Amino acid sequence: MSNLSSKPYQIGYALTPKKEQTFIVPSLLSYASQNGVVLTKIDPTKPLIQQGPFDCILHKLYDSDWKQNLQDFASRNPNIPIIASPESIDILRNRISMLETVSKLKINNTGVPKQITITEVTGLENLKLNFPLIAKPLDADGSETSHKLHLIFDKDGLNNLTAPFVLQEFVNHGGVIFKVYVAGKYFRCVKRKSLPDISEEKLVNLKGSLPFSQVSNLAAAGGGEGCKFEKTEMPPESLVKELVEGLKEELRVNLFNFDVIRDGKNKENYLVIDINYFPGYAKMPDFESVITDFLRDVVHKDINCRDN
Repeated sequence: MSNLSSKPYQIGYALTPKKEQTFIVPSLLSYASQNGVVLTKIDPTKPLIQQGPFDCILHKLYDSDWKQNLQDFASRNPNIPIIASPESIDILRNRISMLETVSKLKINNTGVPKQITITEVTGLENLKLNFPLIAKPLDADGSETSHKLHLIFDKDGLNNLTAPFVLQEFVNHGGVIFKVYVAGKYFRCVKRKSLPDISEEKLVNLKGSLPFSQVSNLAAAGGGEGCKFEKTEMPPESLVKELVEGLKEELRVNLFNFDVIRDGKNKENYLVIDINYFPGYAKMPDFESVITDFLRDVVHKDINCRDN
């Protein structure tokens, strides 16, 4: 990268230990430093206004003290970008509100699976949802608990769940999921193996529930349909781009990914099933240059990271 300013950009970061370990890696620090970006660790227990100076704040913390710390800093430094606002992040920490944004976009051939929130494990006789279902904790906060998902085959499978949680209809999708990574102007769609399809004939013999950690055994046990991963076509780039731009504008977030599946009953339709703020980028091709370019764009104000 050429035409670097004589003074490097100072990016302050505040991350959980796990996130810091996977994101603030030597290759990123080295590439960023060579291209005029210095990443500096923030102490979240101390006032931000006493640290720095910073040209940008990058964070993934959720507690109330940190939010107040950010608010105090922003009120005194309204022109310094914050990635991202706590209000925007909170939308993505709730599995209902995150997908409501997709419905607001009204993009042709896109949508979300039918889902409802369960606040009490009573009165589940008339769900008006079709089995199988996916049970997900309502909070998507990155904790170990938030990743404990279950595949529910019948009403008995609902007995041991802890409210609140979300019930989402399982949609056959060829055993392939498309993950779209977004970092400002950059986006990349990759495909990954997913849950196997479940035919109505096989569903008759499946009882109770199964943790996602054991779903990989489902196909081996004869409960899932085969996956033709290599032959699976990617979604149209124009549709992916439309989703990316729409979600960036609706969520006011520039660092996120979302998961998309192709509806097995209608190959023209795509369903967004999950959206995550600040996901794992380190395994993405050209991760170092993508993130460095993104941070430079933010500081240059080429990307709007403010709420207004």
